[in-house]
Amino acid sequence: MESIFDQDLPRNPANFTPLSPLSFLERAADVYPQRTAVIHGALRRNWRQTYERCRRLASALQGAGLAMGDTVAVMLPNVPPMVEAHFGIPMAGAVLNTLNTRLDPEAIAFMLDHGEAKAVIVDPEFAGVMQQAIALRRQQRPLLVIDAEDALFTGAASRIGSATYEEFIAGGDPEFAWELPADEWDAIALNYTSGTTGNPKGVVYHHRGAAINAVSNILEWDLPKHPVYLWTLPMFHCNGWCFPWTVAARAGVNVCLRKVEARAMADAIREYGVTHYCGAPIVHGLLVNAPEEVKQGLPKGVKAMVAGAAPPASLIEGMEKLGFDLTHVYGLTEVYGPATVCARHDDWDRVDIGERARLNARQGVRYHLQRSAEVLDPATMKPVPQDGETMGEIMFRGNITMKGYLKNAKATAEAFAGGWYHTGDLAVQYPDGYIKIKDRSKDVIISGGENISSIEVEDVLYRHPEVLAAAVVAKPDPKWGETPCAFVELKAGAKVTAADIVAHCKKHLAGFKVPKAVVFGELPKTSTGKIQKFELRKLAGSAAAIDV
Repeated sequence: MESIFDQDLPRNPANFTPLSPLSFLERAADVYPQRTAVIHGALRRNWRQTYERCRRLASALQGAGLAMGDTVAVMLPNVPPMVEAHFGIPMAGAVLNTLNTRLDPEAIAFMLDHGEAKAVIVDPEFAGVMQQAIALRRQQRPLLVIDAEDALFTGAASRIGSATYEEFIAGGDPEFAWELPADEWDAIALNYTSGTTGNPKGVVYHHRGAAINAVSNILEWDLPKHPVYLWTLPMFHCNGWCFPWTVAARAGVNVCLRKVEARAMADAIREYGVTHYCGAPIVHGLLVNAPEEVKQGLPKGVKAMVAGAAPPASLIEGMEKLGFDLTHVYGLTEVYGPATVCARHDDWDRVDIGERARLNARQGVRYHLQRSAEVLDPATMKPVPQDGETMGEIMFRGNITMKGYLKNAKATAEAFAGGWYHTGDLAVQYPDGYIKIKDRSKDVIISGGENISSIEVEDVLYRHPEVLAAAVVAKPDPKWGETPCAFVELKAGAKVTAADIVAHCKKHLAGFKVPKAVVFGELPKTSTGKIQKFELRKLAGSAAAIDV
């Protein structure tokens, strides 16, 4: 039955506008036109110039025949055209597909085909891979290729496109009359999952979710006006956790960084007065473990956001020594990057580092504008007891959740079974409501009928003072079925044996949880710093067992 509050009160342009992060750019240019928006080496652009360039890009794309809902792929590092792509492409009505710059030609070819890309913008560093990928496409439809030249690229550049990026946008209109989407549910971006088994899935974002997560980033971080944001997190990863749109909402500064290295990070923080940056633990670890001369003169109070894995105590302690303020968030590609935050309480500062690390290592509570994040029993879809012990699966529901998987109705239905997004992450929930991941369902090691959390073993390994990175996977065992196999990356100059690692683990773990094999060496990682366990599983079977 119609409510009295609906009678003669229609939705109309005066009282309803679709939510979109594109409006953040427009406002930044209107209100703060002269404030710096982008820094890249010697390059400086303000918000008015950035807005004009994004409008030029949108206009040029439409002029080239791109229409509503067409896909534009980009293969770019964290450079100015990548910032502009997050606005100019959707302003044209198209969908932005950011490609992982570490992928091989076969994977890129699959994504170009599956996403039906009509155009691609590529940095010279990746021109060779892109050229191979284009040749490998199964669907040989016309593809507009644009070369995004960069003065800071020092390698040999070869053109593979019909125009450079600057040539292309020069033909666009800086006053292009773009429009907000007719429906905030319209797609704004396409992001592919890592695809560790089989083909990757295409995760579709909508304008509403992108805007809401961008605003939630502001709320969770108490992000002030005009932050100076250093791009250490790849913008191709979950659209940089929606931070291209977040920075625009606060009229901040995008400090671009082609390559993430400790010295480059430290220099940028000092030179530009960086206030905020994001990354996986290994990114923050680059600064923590850098030589003292690299860290000399770093300002106190820099805000750092970490996700991808829980920060170990050594990292938390190292960040505190730098005077940096670390916030732990959690999420997945399917929830626009971070969607929970380990919101801190004042009394946490009064406990010792070990307890502080335990509290801060939790994945926390839902983002402000996410409806719910719960640990549910996947069989009953009921919440598990909040006792910090009963395992369940982390599930999300709300606006910060994907539309679904492109051209994959079966996977979408499975992901949303029971009206929740199923993450596949196994966790417990504490009496205070905070969530703590215990493992991925595929990463639990079942040894002699006992479940072993690989994360629990990894936490212990990180407590060893000489361990830089660690990962634990299952090693097939004729007697126990599976046993833990530890892969350990040591700090430079460290002299540690497998026996030392085992002895350390025995002090903190039950005997059946102690690794039965220890392998030393650099760990394979994604471009965002996540350790690739699927690669380690391939090696675990041949790892030599040791007597524990």
